[in-house]
Amino acid sequence: MKLLFTPGPLTTSDTVKQAMLRDLGSRDAEFIEIVRGIRRDLLELCGAEGAGYETVPMQGSGTFAIEAVISSSVPADGTLLVLINGAYGRRIARIAERHRVRVRELSFPENQPVDVAAVRAEMERERHTHVAVVHCETTTGMVNPVETIGAAVRDAGCNYIVDAMSSLGGIPLDAPAAGIDFLVSSANKCVEGVPGFAFVIARRPALEQCRGRARTLSLDLYDQWAGLEKDGQFRFTPPTHALLAFRQALDELAAEGGVEGRAERYRRNARALVADMRELGFETYLADEHLSWIITTFRYPRNPAFVFEQFYTYLAERGFVIYPGKLTHEDCFRIGTIGSLATTDVNGLVESIKNALDRMNVTQT
Repeated sequence: MKLLFTPGPLTTSDTVKQAMLRDLGSRDAEFIEIVRGIRRDLLELCGAEGAGYETVPMQGSGTFAIEAVISSSVPADGTLLVLINGAYGRRIARIAERHRVRVRELSFPENQPVDVAAVRAEMERERHTHVAVVHCETTTGMVNPVETIGAAVRDAGCNYIVDAMSSLGGIPLDAPAAGIDFLVSSANKCVEGVPGFAFVIARRPALEQCRGRARTLSLDLYDQWAGLEKDGQFRFTPPTHALLAFRQALDELAAEGGVEGRAERYRRNARALVADMRELGFETYLADEHLSWIITTFRYPRNPAFVFEQFYTYLAERGFVIYPGKLTHEDCFRIGTIGSLATTDVNGLVESIKNALDRMNVTQT
């Protein structure tokens, strides 16, 4: 079995995988109750239980849910301000453009968090109806200050969309306190489920405003919610097995001590990884104050003998899967420290990395 040091899909526990080894019909009363419980428990992960929020699961990857929010929430005469410091912020802008939503991009260096003062200045210059940002930009591992951004967005009277794909369940986040209207994440990230669906945690008044705005049928966020509220069923075939796995994953998250408990394990993994990689001579792309425990970006060694494809293949053949880089201007690779992994797994990866460098005759200074 390969260990996935990626931002998702990621390594899951045996018990999460085993939860998929039975069949349930989408109209089965037990399945409907499982979905109801998932929707309720997800609110607890971001402090939204009893705060006027709703959970709307959507079939497909996390990007499907992002597209559902953008294409369903921004009105025809609206404008979406996208705060960008990585590839996933740029993807949000591309989605909006595809739906002919008016978009304003406010970009920042990939090694710096979003500058809240610049956001305030932009919103003073120009009126926007919606603002979107990525919480943990997995291009680099940068965590953006969604709480202080949220205060600025709230002061400007805008709707606030937060892509928390790789952070929800692994980084503490209080959606109501941050003023978030639409929080988007996926089953196969820090909750440690399997791919198959994503979900939107939406403030009810903002969700109700989506009625009749959707630019697609299958990604109509309001209709998806209305259907679930009516009879507990998805409008179209749900990923039943992925939802069964997710129910087990939520239970395991709670048993680990919730978000705080899981975050501590991820912190241990990341600290061990960075310390050991630096001993091998690798440099992190981000400064220490910006490093997260979700994923870490490392620069390529300054040695022409290093060939990433060979490096990647060597590790994969030994059961360790890492991630290529996604930066605009630098050659890097990424290593995630989320999923069902422990520091012993990190130690095994780093030992294989050391062996890979020796085999490639790559010396580090």
